[in-house]
Amino acid sequence: MGKMLRVDVLTLFPDMVAPVLGQSMLKRAQDKGLLDVKVRNLRDFTEDRHKVADDVPYGGGAGMVLKAEPILRAVDALVKETEASGGQIRLLFPSPQGRPFTHAYAQDLAREQRRIVILCGHYEGIDERVRTALSPEEVSVGDYVLTGGELPALVLIDAAARLVPGVLGDPESLSEESFSDSLLEYPHYTRPAEVRGLGVPDVLLSGHHEAIRVWRRKQALRSTFLRRPDLLRDRVLTHEDQRLLNELMSEDVSMVPMYDAGGGVRS
Repeated sequence: MGKMLRVDVLTLFPDMVAPVLGQSMLKRAQDKGLLDVKVRNLRDFTEDRHKVADDVPYGGGAGMVLKAEPILRAVDALVKETEASGGQIRLLFPSPQGRPFTHAYAQDLAREQRRIVILCGHYEGIDERVRTALSPEEVSVGDYVLTGGELPALVLIDAAARLVPGVLGDPESLSEESFSDSLLEYPHYTRPAEVRGLGVPDVLLSGHHEAIRVWRRKQALRSTFLRRPDLLRDRVLTHEDQRLLNELMSEDVSMVPMYDAGGGVRS
C-alpha cells in the first residue's frame, strides 16, 4: 500500500462536494486506497434542535456569518479522533486573504503525513473567533470572491491527489503538465487528423520521438512567453530553451519587443 492522502471537509453544504469526489480520477484514487476524503456536515456539530450553524452579523450588515461554536466543536472532534490513533491534523481555510495556491503548494499537500482538514466558509464568512482560537492555514485559489469554500476545497484536493504516487496511470503525464517545471503545457491533438479543415502538425504524425519532444518543448515555451511571461522572467534557461526561444523570435517578429536576447523576458 502506497501513501494515502487523508482529507476531511467541513461544510454546511456536503452535496456541493461529495458528488464530485465520486467521479473520474478522485473516485479511482479512493478505490485504490490512495485518497480518503470524508465530508462532514457542520450542522451535525450544532446543539440546538434546529441545527442552526449561521447567524446575522453583530453590528448589522447584509448576509449571514458562520457561527464559531459548531466549527470549534467539529475541529475538536477531529483532533480527538486523530490523536487517538497517534496522528495530527493540518487545518486549512480557503480565503482570499490566504497564501496563493500554487503547484508547489499542491506538492506539499500531496506529501502531507497529517490529516488535512479543510474548513469551508460560506455566506459572508466565519466568526473571527475561529481564526483567533484555531489559527487555520489560510489559502487562496485566486483573487476573486466565491459563495463559499467548497469549490476551493475541491481544487485543493484534486490538485494534491493527482500528485500522490500511483493515482495517475501514467507517471509521465505529471512531468509534462503545466507548471510541473514552471512552463505552460504544449498543445494536444487527437483523432481525426482533420477537423473542419484544421489539421495536425506534421511533426506529431512523423513518429520521430526526438523531433516531437523538441516541438512540444518549443510550443510550451511559446505559450508561456505569450500568456505567462512572468514565469520566464526569473527562470535560468537551459541552452536548449535559449536556442528554442531564439528560434521563436526569428519566426514571429511580434514577440521580439518582449524578449531580451541576453536570455530574459522583459517586463
